Amino acid sequence: MAGSARAVVIGGGIGGLAAAAALHGRGWEVTVLERARSLAPVGAGISLAPNALRALDVLGIGDEIRALAAWQGDGGLRTPSGRWLSRSSAEAATARFGDPMVLLPRATLVDRLAALLPPGSIRTGTTATVVDPGDRTRSARVRTDTTAPADPGDPAHPATGHEELEAELVVGADGINSRVRAALFPGHPGPVYSGFTTWRLLIPVPGAAFASHETWGRGHLWGTHPLKDGRVYAYAAAVTPAGGRAPDDELAELLRRYGGWHHPVPAVLAAARPEDVLRHDVRHVATPLPAYHSGRVALLGDAAHAMPPTLGQGGNQAVEDAVVLAHHAAAPAGDLAAYTAARLPRTTAIARQAVRIARVNLASGRAAVAVRDTATAALSRLGPALFLRGFDGIADWRPPYAAGDVHAGECQGRDT
Repeated sequence: MAGSARAVVIGGGIGGLAAAAALHGRGWEVTVLERARSLAPVGAGISLAPNALRALDVLGIGDEIRALAAWQGDGGLRTPSGRWLSRSSAEAATARFGDPMVLLPRATLVDRLAALLPPGSIRTGTTATVVDPGDRTRSARVRTDTTAPADPGDPAHPATGHEELEAELVVGADGINSRVRAALFPGHPGPVYSGFTTWRLLIPVPGAAFASHETWGRGHLWGTHPLKDGRVYAYAAAVTPAGGRAPDDELAELLRRYGGWHHPVPAVLAAARPEDVLRHDVRHVATPLPAYHSGRVALLGDAAHAMPPTLGQGGNQAVEDAVVLAHHAAAPAGDLAAYTAARLPRTTAIARQAVRIARVNLASGRAAVAVRDTATAALSRLGPALFLRGFDGIADWRPPYAAGDVHAGECQGRDT
């Protein structure tokens, strides 16, 4: 549309790209600034629940993602010896929420989101700093420091140096260590250690045939999920002090901790190389922010509400944030207060639920584990619907607008 307003998105991960795509679809001129030299995420998978799939429908790629992803649910929970505590059903989840739970490589989702943006709108190798959040009377300002080599054929990638951008909207999607969050709320304590570390692998496992599963031990957890492209996404978690590292390599550490667990865990570890294993301490934002916006700057994803991965909702909530932000930013007054009102209570509640679930999944006391496993098995005998209730109010979320719902003039005359 003529005279469209400008948005600068700081961070080129899933949340940032989804926000950029949602805003572009609503008529904004969008620039994405990503600190890394490449958008390619490190090897990992992402689970998408029906709420995120419906948000991706708004962006026009929901069906494409469904076609590329493996359905989750036909598996269940196990003990380290291999005993099944519960069985799950993809059909039951689909019947309850209208869509399946699916899994695919993060890189696939990043690629599809980036493809929704015009050429030249993504700048990599660019660090961004909010120097003025703006207000009702003036635009926000962002200072960039570009370290990527210049591309003579692409004016969106300038030579190494500095630049200042003005925008009617700035989106802070720069992750758990968000510099934008720190600039907006300097008194906020930031993320805290969640009490456990995680390992992730995304590898081919020749000859392996097995059901998707998650296994709960004492202070330890393992998950194995076949992907549609033939690879396997596996993850592990363990209660351990922050900052720990293996004395040799992380694959050896996984073998020590999980090598004696049931099939297919040993087969996955046998197929892995040390360089395939990623390890990260898990942190979350325990103290909710007072708002997800200030002036003309809005936060989303981990920058706003980083949570443990135990509900699989971190990336899902970032995609929700993106379409809700685009909806409220496109209002005649560019109502970021309405964005905060819509997102802060929901994401705070989900983050707290993820913390509670982590305490159960990673219980380490012998008595607590026995009670957990007995209760899980008993609930399983009553049917999968009882387990799915934990996603009521999460997976049944629906976006505030549908794909193609763009009105001429929405991007003009914004006032935050």
